[in-house]
Amino acid sequence: MITVDLLRGVPLFASLPASELETLAARGADIRLRAGDWLIHEGELPSFFVLLEGRIEVRKVIHGVDRLLTTYAPGEYFGEVPLLLGSPAVASLRALEPARVCAFEAADFRELIAGCRYLNSELLKTMATRVGRLQEVTSEAAVATATIIGHRFDLACHHVRDFLARNHIAFKWLDPTRPDRNAEAVPPPRPGDAFPVVVLSDGTRLVTPTLRELAERLGLQTKPKTALYDVAIIGAGPAGLAAAVYGASEGLCTVLIEREAPGGQAGTSSRIENYLGFPTGVSGDELGSRALQQAKRFGAELLVARHVVGIDADPAARERAVRLDGDERVGARSIILATGVAWRQLEAPGCDTFLGRGVYYGAARTEAPNVRGQDIFLVGGGNSAGQAAMFFANYARSVTLLVRGTSLAATMSRYLIDQLASKANIQVRTEHRVMRIEGDDHVERIVVENRQTGEIRAEPAAAVFIFIGADAETSWLPGTVIRDARGYVCTGRDVTDLVAQSNGHWALERDPYLLETSVPGVFAAGDVRHGSIKRVAAGVGEGSMTIAFVHQYLA
Repeated sequence: MITVDLLRGVPLFASLPASELETLAARGADIRLRAGDWLIHEGELPSFFVLLEGRIEVRKVIHGVDRLLTTYAPGEYFGEVPLLLGSPAVASLRALEPARVCAFEAADFRELIAGCRYLNSELLKTMATRVGRLQEVTSEAAVATATIIGHRFDLACHHVRDFLARNHIAFKWLDPTRPDRNAEAVPPPRPGDAFPVVVLSDGTRLVTPTLRELAERLGLQTKPKTALYDVAIIGAGPAGLAAAVYGASEGLCTVLIEREAPGGQAGTSSRIENYLGFPTGVSGDELGSRALQQAKRFGAELLVARHVVGIDADPAARERAVRLDGDERVGARSIILATGVAWRQLEAPGCDTFLGRGVYYGAARTEAPNVRGQDIFLVGGGNSAGQAAMFFANYARSVTLLVRGTSLAATMSRYLIDQLASKANIQVRTEHRVMRIEGDDHVERIVVENRQTGEIRAEPAAAVFIFIGADAETSWLPGTVIRDARGYVCTGRDVTDLVAQSNGHWALERDPYLLETSVPGVFAAGDVRHGSIKRVAAGVGEGSMTIAFVHQYLA
């Protein structure tokens, strides 16, 4: 809890009377970060921050290079410039060591400086220098920006915000229903306009754009540059990115095809603490971003916002092709399936009704500022749920994790269980299930059953985030690619056994390679593969190993 004594030790607040310090203490959010935790990401809605303990670094990707801009020490403040200019955060802030931050939302910040002449004067003293530095960084980065106009509880608006954030495109979001968030700056809708509307920096106005249209307008690559690639990788999660790095670095003409953003489900993880080589942990977004930069440096291409609708994989043919939405084809001498898995849907009344209006599958990091100071629920007992709980605990007043099982021990890593127990605003409820989700225009309540006692209780909820397992989405693959009963792709010895059992046919004299599917030259790696270990490191290992088999196939 933020106290008057804590704030009195901050130079900016030291001369304020006790009454004003009490107001500040009541308004400020107490955020505690571990080394490596992100306080805010570029493009998110800004807040005013005062650093109480630890050190915070300011980082920004400029022309594909992750750069350190500056470091803040205890007693320093930051975040006022984008707030006063009405812009999103221009860079990302990360804790270098355990840190404690006092945060004020935009509306509280404006009220504070309007009512305190001293604070107003002190902040203006640093404005010129910081605005100058901001202009330098913005011009140097030369990043295309966008303004999104749309309602918080609109699924299409959520998809656009999530797509831009995960692809590291800086944007401003204006909600016409939120007068406290720059509603005065919202351009009036034109006759016939629907939301969301995206206004680009050159004035181009896109009404309910598709993600592909948005990507193309912002300069992201959506079309292949080459008629025939050595290897086409479908899916840019850990397995796909690893395959791209190793394939491109070893001289293969490589293309990655991704329907959303690089990183896959792992890219939404706020913290991966057991990945080799990162003793203080690494965010999934950072891991994916670095891997993509590495792959591109070796010459790999990334196509985003493209849906793969099928592959042409005649076992007797030497060349393959990936069929994309829009009746487009990508020629390839080999294909790697690294599509991962999709979140399993929760079968409870209200989940479909409120999808994008308070119900979200996965971490949905762009929703974090919207749940600040509110009560939220997470459903699931795996590592993804645990990592998300730790992340949202920095924003929400309370985070309740609902788990069907009797304990977390069988489904969650020990370090995460211990971290959850250390957070005062996280509650874990085992043997609970969701009965239904209720509300009018958006989620307002969740009805939960205690499976041990049979008690059913309705509780206020601002949002529900669901992590109840995942399934392979492989129905688009041709029948020649053998899958198990749950849709996971079979490879290697499993293919040999299944072909023998069904009196099927394997087209070559040799046996399938370890990660090769029932179609020669088509491989599978990561979570989509039958029998794979569902861990980031395992996916990276399989993705890199697949390239060795691609070389053997192409030889």
